Amino acid sequence: MRTIRVMVVDDSALMRKMIPQLLGADPELEVVGTAMDGLFALQKIRDLRPDVITLDVNMPRMDGIETLENIVRDFGIPVIMVSSLTREDAELTFAALEKGAFDFVTKPQDAISLHIQEIGRELIEKIKGAFENPLARMRIKKLPERPPAPARAKPAITGRSADKVLAIGSSTGGPNALDFLLPQFPKDFPAGILIAQHMPEGFTEMFAQRLNKMCRIEVLEAKDGDRVAPGRALIAPGNRHLRVRRLPMGSLVVLSSSPPVNGHRPSVDVLFRSVAQEYGMNATALIMTGMGADGADGIGEIKAGGGHAVAQDEKSCIVFGMPKAAIERDNVHRVLSLDALGGYLNDLFHSKEVFHGTEYHNT
Repeated sequence: MRTIRVMVVDDSALMRKMIPQLLGADPELEVVGTAMDGLFALQKIRDLRPDVITLDVNMPRMDGIETLENIVRDFGIPVIMVSSLTREDAELTFAALEKGAFDFVTKPQDAISLHIQEIGRELIEKIKGAFENPLARMRIKKLPERPPAPARAKPAITGRSADKVLAIGSSTGGPNALDFLLPQFPKDFPAGILIAQHMPEGFTEMFAQRLNKMCRIEVLEAKDGDRVAPGRALIAPGNRHLRVRRLPMGSLVVLSSSPPVNGHRPSVDVLFRSVAQEYGMNATALIMTGMGADGADGIGEIKAGGGHAVAQDEKSCIVFGMPKAAIERDNVHRVLSLDALGGYLNDLFHSKEVFHGTEYHNT
């Protein structure tokens, strides 16, 4: 693979020095230039010809959102957003993902941060992913419009535990895919929903709140001991694994800080394996857009245990890595486009028939 040309856009002089240093650890990356704000960046892009751009979310003169819109429209270059752990930056980051950003990372706080090398590795991985999927950002615009936000207040969740569960795993592209999918579930959705989305600590709570506003079901960041209930979606907190345990009193969420699996915490494999063990044939798993292979083995355990396994198709994925790995291992029953998933899952869970098939379909 040829050297990947990267441009760093950030209003902080420290970040314009630190990010190139982090990227310099990989010989396949070359930082070809920096810019202190969006206006300077747009002036430099034609001369520097970067393959990938890292873009600060919050900048003076022209912020990250406006700069991103110009880059997507005029240059078609993949963009990785670099965001601070603030509510304002988080909201802007989710808006950037909707407008075509490939993915995001959290901004290092300082040069001696304990997590700086981890952030560097994550940024390198996502830059390479963006370079290898140069058309991925354009697919976001092809999604059908999501259902309107519910007008009425959500009903209170009863104390009843879910007899069935839908476990969802996603990574790059997942926030937009979940934005589209979850609002299609009715308030009386008969299963509990558990979600492992690769997302940094500090962002998952705001992501859950954002989804909760647009969904008929209840969406929360999971807390240790939360009940798995019909009509409720629980999202694994950043930097915590999510497992489920079925007890006589009902099914409860168990969070842990055990080591990352497949390089991730939360890990989709951890969630899927737990659901396979606790729910058996009453489990359904959905593996969605994302880099790597996290979840590909766990979804196979759900299938082997008599549950139902579904994957998002290549055309509607931002990155086809995770679903592709599951499909290649023959670990799924169905492969469906994003716009077909909502109707399919609603029909599946509202049907009185229990799925016992092994037939593979690519629709």
